[in-house]
Amino acid sequence: MPHRFAVRSCLLASCFVAVCVTALGPAATSRAATPAPHRDDLQQQAEQLVRTPGGPPGVIAVLRRDGTTRVVRAGVADLATGRLPSPHDHMRIASTAKAFSGAVALSLVDRHALRLNETLGERLPRLPRAWHRVTLRQLLNHTSGLPDFSAAAEFRSILAADPHHHFDSRRLLDFVADQPLNFRPGTQYRYSNSDNIAVALMAEAATRSPYELLLRVLVYRPLDLHNTTLPQGYLIPEPYLHGYDTTVSPPEDVSEILGASGSWASGGIISTPADMTRFIRGYAGGALYGRGVVHEQRRWIAGASEPAGPGRNMAGLAVFRYATRCGVVLGHTGNFPGYTQLIAATPDGRRSLTFSVTTQINESQKPELLSRLRAVQENFVCALLARSGH
Repeated sequence: MPHRFAVRSCLLASCFVAVCVTALGPAATSRAATPAPHRDDLQQQAEQLVRTPGGPPGVIAVLRRDGTTRVVRAGVADLATGRLPSPHDHMRIASTAKAFSGAVALSLVDRHALRLNETLGERLPRLPRAWHRVTLRQLLNHTSGLPDFSAAAEFRSILAADPHHHFDSRRLLDFVADQPLNFRPGTQYRYSNSDNIAVALMAEAATRSPYELLLRVLVYRPLDLHNTTLPQGYLIPEPYLHGYDTTVSPPEDVSEILGASGSWASGGIISTPADMTRFIRGYAGGALYGRGVVHEQRRWIAGASEPAGPGRNMAGLAVFRYATRCGVVLGHTGNFPGYTQLIAATPDGRRSLTFSVTTQINESQKPELLSRLRAVQENFVCALLARSGH
């Protein structure tokens, strides 16, 4: 590995693995959004994103509505070959993986194996006593107050020294075990990677089964996901969407810069646009559990996903409500070195959007580009929600 790339790898690991840990309120509606676009406008907007300075080398969006699928793609999946993006390309799904941990936990709630008011102290007594009163509900809607392990100095130091370091995923919370809660549980919203690690550990404790097996049984199999996995290493199965750092010229391929063991249930899953389309339709539509659990999941509070999704954001249990100028969709976003993701669907699951770009876009690194991305995403949502024939 060239010296410049090795140093840059360390910087990427340090900057991007730690998710924003400041309190977030509901995100404002994207001001740059325009009236509902004509069909051909979506292609132009995707191409414009690719041409934007610092923008993604590749964009792929899958819109599913009224029994039909439309794929919009621009740029390339791989700068080295010029191959076009495909719905069957593998990719890092970043923090949209948190929706998968929510799917597991809420499926177990539906089966009475877990309770939303169950505490960390009840299921995971080895965790610090100061955390014991945190409930599963508070973990799922990011009101737990748990300190974020990915912001811990020791964790980031290890990654800086070896971005491919293999962590014990089930001990990630040890990096912040000496820290108190950031606030009294249930009193604030603060997005934290630690929350979904704790959710997965509670699910394992309740079932005495590995989280990876629970994903297969409770999520992949019911929703017919054949190309979705939670690995421990850094390799991505071929073919895949290559993710890039576009802050340098030429862009650097950072697809495999980090291993998945250090993000695990908070962001380690690899999937495809096709699988993510099937997932969000089932997940947002409530196909995995009964109406009672769906009702609890949709108790909205002030809070935005990271990065913020289109329109005005509100937080539920491992899902967000995106109120756009054209209507409401439910889903999740995520960002990871080389990738930014949005998955969203109507509350009945009948219409869905999977929107993937191949560079990291967030408020701290690229605020102007994030604003533009959110505007484009809102326009895609408007096209998704438009009446048939429009």
